[in-house]
Amino acid sequence: MAENKDNLKLDGLREEIRGSVRYFADKLVTGLGDNLQSITVVGSSLTEDFIPGKSDINTVIVLGKQTLDSLNILAGLARSMRKRKLAAPLIMTPGYIEHSRDVFGIELLDLQLTHQTILGDDPFEELTFDKRDVRLQCERELKATLIRLRQGYIAAAANKKLLRDILASTANGLAPLLRAMLWLKDSDRPHQAEAVFKKSATEFSIKADFLITARKWRHEKTRLEREKIATAFESIYTTAEQLAIIVDKLEV
Repeated sequence: MAENKDNLKLDGLREEIRGSVRYFADKLVTGLGDNLQSITVVGSSLTEDFIPGKSDINTVIVLGKQTLDSLNILAGLARSMRKRKLAAPLIMTPGYIEHSRDVFGIELLDLQLTHQTILGDDPFEELTFDKRDVRLQCERELKATLIRLRQGYIAAAANKKLLRDILASTANGLAPLLRAMLWLKDSDRPHQAEAVFKKSATEFSIKADFLITARKWRHEKTRLEREKIATAFESIYTTAEQLAIIVDKLEV
């Protein structure tokens, strides 16, 4: 076991999530025993992007080894986790983290930037990354985003709600990617998504207005006019296209 569950380090968490996180940690310590190495809270619940009652609480669980028994224990907690706005955790091992730095640099950089380890040793603090690997992943992800946007637009068949959801998901996914691009330029990386979009607008000469707007659609039920959806799609697609060109030419 990583530590005794009475030694949970919850002081760095906002008060609204401490009860849910403590419940989850207690269940993991009891169920996973010596295989549990650390529990880390990550993502928006640690930033100003968090919306109580709407935003999920995201975690990373590091195990000594990946086993089906461990997955079954976590699966058994799924219903109670949903009630407490706990998203299904990312399950990793030390070996997985070490050997994923070259292919998942965007994700690991984001975890390293915004995390709070509440049990065990911090698995992200000492990680280092090769800029060439991160640049390549950024280019690959941006070009994949363009493909998904084209396919999504066709599949939506002018369904406004579906298009809105596609654009909201795209904008949300671009936030960590833009943080990685800022990291490539040795620039400060804001934790909050809107601040990332605004800083990237200046750093990369892109338009961020619709990225900011579309990301908010994840938690809004507002009906949108077809013209606004079309304008947002064109703007976000153009932004992703521009970023793909920028990162392709970026020297690291």
